[in-house]
Order: sequence, then C-alpha cells, then structure tokens
Amino acid sequence: MGVRRRSRRLAAMITVAGLAFGAAACGSGSDSAGSGDPNTLEVWTRSNPDPAATYERVFAAFTRKTGIKIDYQPVINFDQQLQSRASTKDLPDVMINDTALMGSYQSQGLLKSIDPASIEGHDQITDKTWASTVGTDGEHYGIPYSRQAQTLMIRTDWLRKLGLRTPTTWAEMLSVAKAFAERDPDGDGRKDTYGMVVPGSAQNGYAAWWGASFLWSGGAKIIEKDGTGYRPAMDSAAAVRTVTWMKDNLFCGDNGVIQPGAISAITGTATNFQDGNAGMYLTGPYNIATYDATPGKDTYEVVPFPAGPAGSTVLADGENVYFGARTGKAKQEQALAAFLISPEGQRLAMTGKNQPVVRIPVNSTLDAAQVRDDPRWSVVQRAYEDASEQFPNAPDFAPIKQDTADALNAVFTYCGSDVGAGLKELNDTLAGDLKDQDLLK
Repeated sequence: MGVRRRSRRLAAMITVAGLAFGAAACGSGSDSAGSGDPNTLEVWTRSNPDPAATYERVFAAFTRKTGIKIDYQPVINFDQQLQSRASTKDLPDVMINDTALMGSYQSQGLLKSIDPASIEGHDQITDKTWASTVGTDGEHYGIPYSRQAQTLMIRTDWLRKLGLRTPTTWAEMLSVAKAFAERDPDGDGRKDTYGMVVPGSAQNGYAAWWGASFLWSGGAKIIEKDGTGYRPAMDSAAAVRTVTWMKDNLFCGDNGVIQPGAISAITGTATNFQDGNAGMYLTGPYNIATYDATPGKDTYEVVPFPAGPAGSTVLADGENVYFGARTGKAKQEQALAAFLISPEGQRLAMTGKNQPVVRIPVNSTLDAAQVRDDPRWSVVQRAYEDASEQFPNAPDFAPIKQDTADALNAVFTYCGSDVGAGLKELNDTLAGDLKDQDLLK
C-alpha cells in the first residue's frame, strides 16, 4: 500500500510542477473573457445552478454599487478546469473555493499574496479566521468569505418515540444509534432503519473529512506544527484509541449502527438521513435547507457533536476569495473582496430563495441565527467559534487528506486489521508527504 501511495504522490508532484511552470507566466496578456476590459473581473466559483443563482445576485449588487462588471463562471469541475487554464498561462481574476485548497494553489504558484490591510473591512474579520489564510511563507493568500463547522443532525421525533434523550457523549450516541437500528423508530414493523449515516469512502478523502471530528474530539491530530515545519501525528496513543473505537463500534460493531455500504459511500450517495431511514448524520450546515424539505423541519434538530475523550471539537471548513496570479486589476479585485466580506455582501449571500453560499459569516458584526431568523444556526456558529479546528491549509493538504482517507478506509474495511500497525504505516506515508513539500521536521 505504501508503494501505491508513494507512486500517486510522485505523480501529483509532477503535475504540480508543471502547473507552477505554466502559472508563473500568467499575467496581463490573458485573452480570457472580459480580460480586455480593465473594469471587468472574471470570477469563478465551484457551484451547481442553485448556489450559482445566489452568486449571480451578489455580483449584480456589487456591479450596481461600483460599476465594476463581473464575468461570472460557475464551474463544477473546478480543479480540472483551473489546471487547464493554468497550463495556457491564463487564470481567472478571482476565485472562490475551499479553504483547504489554499496550500495546494499557493504551492503551484496560482495565487497572488494579499495584504489584509488592503481590503476595506478587513478588521471586521477575527484574527482566528484571518489566520487560516496564512501560507508556509507567512504571507496571506486568501480572504475569508464563508465558514462552517460540522454538527449532528438527529431525528428528534425518533428520540421522543423511543423515550431517549439527545446524546452528549460518544457512549450515549452509540446507544442511541443502536436503538434507532433495533427498536423500529419509524413504526413500520420492519427492521429497516439505521443509527447513523457515514460517508466512509476513500474517494476524494471522504473518510478523513468525516472522521476528522472524531479524531479532534478523541485528542488526535493528523499532522502537527513543529517549529517552521510539520510532523505526522497519526501514530499517537490518542489516534490509535480513537480509530480503534470507530472501527469496533461503528464499522465492525452491531449491524445497523451505520447504513449498509458506508465503507464505499460519499456524500452524494449517503442520502439515508434525507431518505428517512437513518437517525443521525454528522455533517455540514449546508444540508439544513435540504433536510427541512425531507425528512421535514419538524422531524429533526441540529445539535452539538457529542463529546469524546478530549471534548467536542469538530472539523471546520469554508471558502476563501483568491486572487489569480496575474496583474493589472488589483483595485477592482480588492473592491470585490471588500464587498463580499461587508455586512451587505454577506447578508445577500446568506439569504434568498436559492441555496446560501455563506454559511457562518466571516464578518464579525453579523450573527447567522439573526440574519436567517433561525436559532439552529447559533449551534453551528458556536461550534465554529468555540469548538472547531480546520485542516492545516498552509501545506498542500490534498495528498495528506487522501492518504489519511485511504488508511482509515482500509482499517474500517478489514475488521481484523491491526489499527496500530495501519496507523504507523500511515504516519510513515504522511512523513513522505511532508518531506515532498520540504516541510518535514
């Protein structure tokens, strides 16, 4: 397995090196749509049509306010299209995409560094949030736009029917999951319900993404800062204890605690909560609107993740605004960023009939629950502000997340596996990932 991961990592390095070479020459010679007009910005987001409609409304308001036009491109296959553009020495002016991608983009030379002081309203973003945009060289490479943290969606109608309380610890959560699977909470007389939804596939790093909140709350880290670099940390006693608990109690415990096929499920196929046959899902707040429709707003609640041995710390992530590595439109880019983080821009992105594109506002003058008139968003905002941790995004975390997902998925797939040995092998692989980036200490 280590050889396979190493081969993939080296292939990724070759790709990155090629992109960096191509991106280095990106500049004002671009012939992309709108690039000939200094008052037009080409802006990309990773969006399907529903959130894209929200972005359209935000950008239209910006143009009315400033006169700066937006050539907006909602791109579903974002990374593939971005690589194609980088290879032709032509990048978008502005991109809005995941926070965890910053290290990858910066290492490829795709981004301009940013002075926060150049963005009007920068002081309305907290130091904690700004800190997540700092690269390995100490420079900022993104402007925070939206943040979110995972919470537990739970069928409160099932809790009431079975006479159970909302779980506050892992042990209680496991007990509730077993009851949901075994005690017919939907009352149809069949054993066709499951305790918890798990997207446990290694594909696109899902096992690491979903499992991170368990790792954090179990006292484990994937990598840790070490002076000017990082060191792998998945061979710690806390990591072994946490992954063992997950394997024994969720994946290899009593049948029905998690949905069938969880080991190969991604978020797009893990629809059991929405389908009405699973009682809990640790997930992001973007699902709230979907679940309000089905299974229905009156059937479930949003609650904090139950505490593990080290407390209740969940994975946080979100989106940043990135400036493409090109020149000539700095003032227009800064104006757009200032509008996007302003109270007006953030409110527009949080409300409306289409899917919101800002979950927890990065503008500290706003409260998510007040803007949406929905107290459930206070649970999400408190989780982000008080009990969350992001993936380290100064390094290129993509290979680290993928290698972690591969290892976790393998451990969960083979119930006779030696967790300690599997995590020791993962730690060696993570050391290789860090060494490849000259970050191993």
